[in-house]
Amino acid sequence: MASRSLMIATAFLAGAAVVALTPGISTTLQRVVGIVPGKTLAQGDGKPARSEATTSVIAMDDKRIKLARIELASIAPGTIAKRLTVPGAIIPDADRVSHVSVKLSGTVAELRKKIGDDVTKGEVLAVLESREVADAKSEYLAARLSDELQQDLASRDKSAWERRAVPEQQYIRSRNAAAQAEMRLNIARQKLLALGVEANEISGLPQSPDELLRSQNVRAPISGRLAERKVELGTAVGRDNLETELFVIVDLSRVWVELSVSGEDLPLVKEGQSVRVSARGISEASTGRVVFVGPLLDKETRAARVVAALDNAEGRWRPGSFVTATVALNERAADVVAPASAIQIVDGQTVAFVRNKEGFEKRKVVAGGRDGTSVEIVSGLAAGETIAVSNTFSLKAELSKPREED
Repeated sequence: MASRSLMIATAFLAGAAVVALTPGISTTLQRVVGIVPGKTLAQGDGKPARSEATTSVIAMDDKRIKLARIELASIAPGTIAKRLTVPGAIIPDADRVSHVSVKLSGTVAELRKKIGDDVTKGEVLAVLESREVADAKSEYLAARLSDELQQDLASRDKSAWERRAVPEQQYIRSRNAAAQAEMRLNIARQKLLALGVEANEISGLPQSPDELLRSQNVRAPISGRLAERKVELGTAVGRDNLETELFVIVDLSRVWVELSVSGEDLPLVKEGQSVRVSARGISEASTGRVVFVGPLLDKETRAARVVAALDNAEGRWRPGSFVTATVALNERAADVVAPASAIQIVDGQTVAFVRNKEGFEKRKVVAGGRDGTSVEIVSGLAAGETIAVSNTFSLKAELSKPREED
């Protein structure tokens, strides 16, 4: 009987060895015969041992990466800065706001632009009818005609005097009269320019119809958008307590960010420092530069006015919007900068997940200074490598799963 039991035990052990060494045998069958995968070698604490290659690589193809919503990014050099966060508001750039006013009295005869229209520099916004401009144009035309006659007479007398056909005194009188006529013409021209008549319009006056003599074009001094229109058709404008401002044009291709900085932080803020501007409802932040640091503190708030210029070519930032501005107080270059979301703590180690041809490799890194949502990587990563920057917790969870399942 004992001999038979020994034979059965020997056969079972031999079968178990065959199962353990035969590839493709299921995990369940191996467990039935008393062999648990991954536990053939034991660590000093009695736990199963895993090779470093097995635990540091997560197999994952592009399809699984997309399903897991893992975003990838190529890391690169950058800057790390100490930053100051303050509230702010978007305001128009004072250098890009134009108040279009009239320099004469008249009546609005035509309006060619309405609120919200885009305008270009030199474009006609409105047409006025004015007796004042009609008188100035008539004076110019008369002075121009007189100048032409006097210049012709002076030229003739000069030619005759050179031939000794007329006395020198006559030539001198003609020359003086021509100089005076030219002076009166220049004065009449300068008067038209002062009233807002363009130089090309002045040169074309002799060929203009008579009905246009009383018309005055109001042109846009800058390109931008018509933010206000203060008159209607038939409105009397000009001097004597009448409306003089017709339009307000704002160029919003660049705006200002007005910041309120406390007196304690003010010594840290300098002109030229970069400012990162963000707001609720706007997905992407923008970067500008400090252009003005106010020397005075407000008596009530004890804060100073700081202005930063911000590019707004896409029209993303609207004046009046409240924003959060982060001023870079000091900056330094870093060879490798990665998003803070890319960094995870695994088994007490700071790691990042580097994309490779199999999937992701868990890489131990040493983090340096932080800059908001970015972190400097002192060692462990090189510029140009691609890493996971979002949903990295799912990769961390993947590491804790058994490597083989039933």
